[in-house]
Order: sequence, then structure tokens, then C-alpha cells
Amino acid sequence: MKREIYGEDHEAFRASVKEFLDRSVVPHVEQHAAEKALPRAFWTEAGAQGFLGLEIPDQYGGSRDLAEGDYRFNAVLLEELSKVNAALGSCVGIHADIVAPYLVELTTEEQRARWLPGVASGEILTAIGMTEPSGGSDLAALRSSAVRDGDGWVVNGSKTFITNGYSADLVVTAVRTAPEKKAKGITLFAIPADAEGFSRGRKLDKVGQDESDTAELFLDNVRLTDDDIVGELDRGFIHMMQNLPQERLGCAISNLAHARQILGETLVYAQERTAFGAGIGTFQHNKFLLAELFTQVDVTQAYVDACVVAHARQELTPVDAAKAKWWTSQVQNDILDHCVQLHGGYGFMNEYRVARAWRDARVSKIWAGSNEIMKELIGRDLGL
Repeated sequence: MKREIYGEDHEAFRASVKEFLDRSVVPHVEQHAAEKALPRAFWTEAGAQGFLGLEIPDQYGGSRDLAEGDYRFNAVLLEELSKVNAALGSCVGIHADIVAPYLVELTTEEQRARWLPGVASGEILTAIGMTEPSGGSDLAALRSSAVRDGDGWVVNGSKTFITNGYSADLVVTAVRTAPEKKAKGITLFAIPADAEGFSRGRKLDKVGQDESDTAELFLDNVRLTDDDIVGELDRGFIHMMQNLPQERLGCAISNLAHARQILGETLVYAQERTAFGAGIGTFQHNKFLLAELFTQVDVTQAYVDACVVAHARQELTPVDAAKAKWWTSQVQNDILDHCVQLHGGYGFMNEYRVARAWRDARVSKIWAGSNEIMKELIGRDLGL
């Protein structure tokens, strides 16, 4: 079915994103994978094109006013990035779709002037430090702490699985400032990577998404001031909960676009590949399977599009975002597993996009809150 959520401006924006990717990214994806990171030249060129500032007002160098704050432009960007590979949507999504709103909505004028122009231009690369080695999805149980010392703070702790972590210049980091308050005693700090005591571990060796810069971060007596606090003191957990629906919707958009792209390529393969004297797509099992997979994609797309429209109207609920996140990650993994099977032995070769996509997709059932956590949220909403 024809998708009805995008207009001419959105499609014109899509064309500009695609042109940039075809010119400046697709020819270099092997290099990105080998280096386990996107080069700074990618970020600054994306910034120059206005792709990193969709959440940032024009006065700070962004393009939010041009896009009229319409989240559908964010969705278009994530779709096109995810067609190239899953890591691209993840890295850019963290910077432009997840961290940027924190720095726009929760900051003072001085902080916005300090950070936002560089975020929009790609000169300040960002990450978000939530997950800890001992905590996983349990954000309320984090152990990193900030202790008041005179008119400043001393921060200690560690974070792991941090996308953009190895290259980030600024990390919005959740730490505990009032241990006795539990979840109500967490604060967000924007920690510059050049702060004394801030260090990074190795680039993590992941199962998939080789192009993504993922690292451990260590905080050893990092000294910060109140000017580094993002939002309100001790309200960091609430701030994170308020921003998680957009993060989870972004995951859903990327999951589905990634799966749809590889499924389309698999259809072409099934049309061209022959076995036993016939195209493998003509075998009844494969024909029925592809019919099921394309139906799954289209039906799921209808729900995700409805979520995008709701979010553009600021009406998306955390529960609906949780539904979109868990369902699309499950659908994506199911579809890509079948795509590998349809490719046969070639589907297990890393030189084939389907093999890489299959590996890349697996983490989507874990990050941004595991699928089990999503189901817990949905179940609570049902009164269970």
C-alpha cells in the first residue's frame, strides 16, 4: 500500500539524504567496518548538509525551524541511513535523534550556546552514557556516582556498550547524586571527553555492526560543575523516561527500514537464483514464505507510521513506543533469518549483505531496553 505519512518536502529531503549517502558513505562502508568507526569527515559533511540538526533550532546552527519540528524528517533520515546498514542509523540516531533533544530541551541558554552549534555541525560528536557493566536495562540501579565537593562535583564510575563512545567529544551521562533516593536521586551530566579523569577502554569487538564505534567509558575522580548538569538535579531518571519513547521509536523505524531493504534484495536473489532447473522463488514454499514476509513488513509499517504521526503530534505514549520497539526488532530478526536461509550457503558469507545484516540485527532485541522489558511495560499497562 502507498504510505500516506510523507509529503513532497519529506520526499525531497529523502532524495538529498540518499544522494549524500550514495556519494559519501556507500563507497566507504568497508573502510568504516575495518576501522570500527565513522570518520570525523562523515560527521562534518553530514552536519554541513543539515542532517545532524533536525532537533536543533536554527539559531544554534540546526535545521529544526526549517523542518518545522516535524519528526517525520527524523524518520526519513533514519530510514535512509538504515538502508545502508544498521550501524549507520544507530550512530547517527544516538547523536542527532537521542542526545540532541536532551541538549535542546533540558539546558540553559549558556549551555545551548556552548554545545549545540558543534553538535549540529558534527564538530562535537555525542554519546549517551546510561548502561553500566552491572546494570543492563535496569537504569534505576546504576552505580556511577557524583559527590558534591565544594561548589562542584566529583564523578566516579564506568559505562559500557556506549555507541559513539570511542570518538565522542561530549557524553550525556547518568550518575547517582542522592543514593538514598534510589531512582529519584539520579542526575544527568554532560561530560567533555577532555575532562581530567575521563578515559575510554578499547573499541568493543561486537558480533555485528562493525561500523559502529562502541566503547567502555571510565570516570575516575572527574571534576565537574553545576554548569555541566543537564536538566534538574536528581531528576535524571525522569528525564530519561521522558526521552525514551523517541529513542524506541527511532529503533523501530530503523529496524523496519533495515529489514525491508534486505528483504527486497532477497526477493531479487530469489528471482535470479536457480536450482533444479527453476528459479528458487517459484518453489511453493519459498513463494509462500516471501508472501508472508512482505505482508509482515507492510502490516508492521502501518503501525510504525501511525507511531511516527502520533509522535509528530506529541501524542506517542511510552507503551505504544515499547510495542513498536519490541515488535519491529522481533520482525526484523525473523525476516533476516529467513533471508539468510533463502540465500543458502551464500547467506552465511560475510561478503553478502544479508549475512552482515543478520548479525547486525540481533542486538535490536537487547538495546534501548530489552524486548522483555518492553513486554513488562506493556503488561503493566494492561493492569497485570
